Amino acid sequence: MRLSARSRRALFATVTGSTLVLTGCGNGDSGSADSVSLGFVNGGDTNFHSCLQKAVEGQAKTAGAKVYTANSHQNAGTELSNIEDMISRDVSALIVQTVNVDALKGDIAKAKASGIPIYLTSVSTGDADDILGAAVVDLKKVGSLDAGWIAQDAGTGQVQVGIVAGAPGAASDLLVGGFESALPATAKVVANQPGMFNPAKAQDVAENMIQAHPDLDYAFVANEEMAFAVRKAFDAAGAKDVKIVTANGTDEGLAAVKNGEFSATVANSAKTIGETAVKNAVGLLGKEKVDKIANIPLLLVTEDNLSEAPQYCPK
Repeated sequence: MRLSARSRRALFATVTGSTLVLTGCGNGDSGSADSVSLGFVNGGDTNFHSCLQKAVEGQAKTAGAKVYTANSHQNAGTELSNIEDMISRDVSALIVQTVNVDALKGDIAKAKASGIPIYLTSVSTGDADDILGAAVVDLKKVGSLDAGWIAQDAGTGQVQVGIVAGAPGAASDLLVGGFESALPATAKVVANQPGMFNPAKAQDVAENMIQAHPDLDYAFVANEEMAFAVRKAFDAAGAKDVKIVTANGTDEGLAAVKNGEFSATVANSAKTIGETAVKNAVGLLGKEKVDKIANIPLLLVTEDNLSEAPQYCPK
C-alpha cells in the first residue's frame, strides 16, 4: 500500500522523534475535543517547566486530547527544531513556552507556513493575529509587585538592591525590567547578574555579590529555585538580614515565606497556565467563545496572606 505524503511525514516523525513523548489519548487530529492533537514545546528544565508540563498533560487527558511533548532546554535553535518535529506530526496546534521572545518570529512563521496555529504560554506577541491565542503572565507586573514590597518595607530610607536574573531573553528580561522600573528613587541597584535559572550558578553570583556589596539590603531573584541558593550564599556570608523577594509560589516557596527565608514571592501558578492553555487552545480550535488572550492572575504573597496563594503544581 502506498502511503500519502502526510502519512509518511507522520510515520517518519514517530520513528525519528526520540526526544518527543506522547501522552493523553484520542483519535484523529481535528474536529471535536477528543480528536485534537497538541504539540507542547517546553522551554526549560526548572520546576516551573516541570509543573507546566504536568498541567498540560493532565488537562489534555481530561479533554481526551493527544499531546506530544518536547523540551528546548533554553536553546532557541532546539526550540525551532522541536517545532519542526511537531509540524511533521501534523498536530492540530502547537503550545509553546518559548525560550526567547526573539525566537518566536521564526517559530510562528514556520508553523504558519505549515498551517498549524501556535498557542503561547507566559508571553504573547505584538500581533495577536499571528497566533491561535495565549495564556499570558504579566511578567513586568510580577517584577513590579516585588519592587512595590521593597518600596513599602524600606520606607524613605536609602537602600541597596541586588538582582539575580534568569537567562537573558524572554521571561527574565521582562521580570527584571518590571522590577527596576517600579523601584523607588531611594533604592539603588548595585548589582545585576544572570543566574541562568540554575541554582548552582545563582549561588556563585550571590557569593560574589555579597562580597562586593556587604551593605546589601534587598535581593530580587527571578525564581524561587535560585532564591534558595541565593539565601544559602547570603547566610553563609553572614548576611542573613538581606531580604529576598522572588517569584513562583511553589509549596516550598510559600514555606520559605512563612519561616522568613523569603520576604515575599509573587504567585503565578504553573498549573493555571498549563490548564488554561489546553482548555483555550482546544476551545479556539473548536470555534468556541473563549478568550484569545487569557491573563493569568498574580498575587504578591507575604506572611500575611499565605492562605490565599493558588496551587502552583498539579499533584
